[in-house]
Amino acid sequence: MCSRKHFKFVITLILWAAIVSSAQQQRPREQQDLEKVAINTGEVPFDVVVRDKRGRPVKDLQASDFDIYEDGVKQELNSFRLITMESVSRATISGGDAKKSETQSGDTTGPTVAKSGSGVGSGSGITAVAIVFERLTPDARAGAREAALSYLAESANNKELVGVFLTDLSLLVLQPFTDDRQLVKSGIEKAGMHSSSLYTSNNQQAREMRDKVSGVPTPQGPSADISAEIKSLQLQLLNLERWEELQRDQQGTATTRGLLVIAEALRRLPGRKAVLFFSEGIALPPDVIESFRSVINSANRSGVSFYTIDAAGLRAESKTAETGREITSRSNLRMAQEASNSETSGSMTKGLERNEDLLRLNPDSGLGQLANETGGFLITDTNDLKSKLQKVDEDLHTYYLLSYASKNKNYDGHFRRIEVKVKRSGLTVQSRKGYYAIKGSFASPVLPHEVPALAVLSSGTMTQSFPLHAMGFSFPERKRMGLAPVMVEGPMSDFTLNVDKEKGIYTSDFSIVVLLKDQAGQVVEKLSNQYRLSGPLDKLDQTKQGRVLFYREADLAPGRYTLEAIGYDAPTGHASVRSGNIEVLEAEEGKLRLSSVVILKRAEQTSNADEKASNPFHVANMTVYPSLGEPTHKALKQVPFFFTAYTAAGTITGPKLTIELQQQGRTLAQIPGELPAPDTMGRIQYVAGLPLEKIPAGAYELKITLSDGITTVARSVYFSVDDE
Repeated sequence: MCSRKHFKFVITLILWAAIVSSAQQQRPREQQDLEKVAINTGEVPFDVVVRDKRGRPVKDLQASDFDIYEDGVKQELNSFRLITMESVSRATISGGDAKKSETQSGDTTGPTVAKSGSGVGSGSGITAVAIVFERLTPDARAGAREAALSYLAESANNKELVGVFLTDLSLLVLQPFTDDRQLVKSGIEKAGMHSSSLYTSNNQQAREMRDKVSGVPTPQGPSADISAEIKSLQLQLLNLERWEELQRDQQGTATTRGLLVIAEALRRLPGRKAVLFFSEGIALPPDVIESFRSVINSANRSGVSFYTIDAAGLRAESKTAETGREITSRSNLRMAQEASNSETSGSMTKGLERNEDLLRLNPDSGLGQLANETGGFLITDTNDLKSKLQKVDEDLHTYYLLSYASKNKNYDGHFRRIEVKVKRSGLTVQSRKGYYAIKGSFASPVLPHEVPALAVLSSGTMTQSFPLHAMGFSFPERKRMGLAPVMVEGPMSDFTLNVDKEKGIYTSDFSIVVLLKDQAGQVVEKLSNQYRLSGPLDKLDQTKQGRVLFYREADLAPGRYTLEAIGYDAPTGHASVRSGNIEVLEAEEGKLRLSSVVILKRAEQTSNADEKASNPFHVANMTVYPSLGEPTHKALKQVPFFFTAYTAAGTITGPKLTIELQQQGRTLAQIPGELPAPDTMGRIQYVAGLPLEKIPAGAYELKITLSDGITTVARSVYFSVDDE
């Protein structure tokens, strides 16, 4: 069913839509009308900042000065533009009618080049800056506020949109994108006064506890019992370490989720976009790494550069000191246990395996990677943030926009590394480091576990490595007229279950991804889940006999949609693809409405009233499970089916019902009836069955028609019957 985690992500996407709407409304009209350059499929656009030895922007390079490599293979430039504040201003004044096809003298065979003041492409026009404050200590918050205000003052004459955000336990919008500098200033002031939910590390307590455990004498011999004192200390240490991990997971997840929403929101705006991220270091435990990579991937797909600022400024001790203390503490405990021949608890072993995570305790680790991978830079080890932020403003308004068509036409989802070289010596180059090779535009950020699955979908190959069934439905609920549940199901035995005999567990790593496309072929919803499961080996056979049930809910406008679902097994790369259709009818609350007609496979009793109210497949005290296209066996004696009727507001009697069984357009049976009165929500949930005694094997259509004397609605479902 729909998980709490998925619900939170839906909320963030709603917030993302609000951010986008705000930003688009704030765009100056003349900039909305600027020419846009259409990028062909396979075209890779990216921006490059070039500086000389003194850190000054270089503006006189030609297309021939650049060499671009993708995974070590040299690429041919398709387009090349120098973007400056002057070129944007002139194009804006002229309404975008400046020279649009001017090329460099003597470079008639190279890529199209726009000089300063000529045509403005998709990389110019409006620039947007998101100023983001992470949860900060009071001193760091004051310094970040001052630095952000100084940046705002320096860029006062620029035309970019600026928004102010705060990533706490959730993303807070302190000021939506606007070109009103006074509003932005107020947003920054709010950030400076906001008391964040500060995270307090207990690493020092854990180190002291390890010292105590190491200092307690351990009974010798194979029959010796661990003392009660050691057991108590180990339990306290375990609780401290688990609390530390939980805090870091919560902190890192909240931050990356907020950054992901902001990066994706900026995607729809033209020009070079930037995020000024004031932080004291991103928490990146193992469970957060994939979300962090999603931020980088989304930023690179959206043309967003992160400029990360270590808001703590100059620190009293080395940033690697905490990492060193943790590694030393854990190593000392391990050596003490080995010296006493005592058994190491699972938590101790896990602690020693955390060394890779511990290396990320350095604040520069995550902040540096985020900036470096997205074409920005890290500002650290300084209390003078003002002068450093001036370079950010230069980057946004002086850069080269290039594009090339990749020579590698195999869009397999793998990461492709981009390297930019400049032939002139003494220059430094700042650009994005690469992208994931998948085609298409998606309705939400692309997550790492989705990449290989989307690559399979984009290949157009309807691979069927294992059985997979998928189907979408429509339930026009009173407050959610476009509610469209999606289900995907498959056997667990067809996914890889790796066995770790040493740990006594099994693990899995597979994903299910669903794309919903409108009639124009555009993705309007992307739904997914990654299944990293584990369990004891004695439950392995039981797990293999189970089935995977993926359930998500979309909200769709009236129309016909194509559903594409894929199950992807990461260890083997095997995949299966299924497709189907969803029809969402025009619906009004004041008129009779009808859900999809659903052939059922099974039902289970349930007593959860909360789930009943929110899940369209909860009927009375049951949860009903749809058949997702599998044939019905005659041995079942009947074909159970289900639908929900939604009566017009104020209706107290049920509509007239007609059940019709057809085959190849010919009516085999027609049964009239009348539905009971609706419940307090105006719903009539109807479960019945067609007897199979006189129905031979074959394919059939079950048509349901409802009429209340004013409105008539009808929907059909197709099913098959076999002789087994």
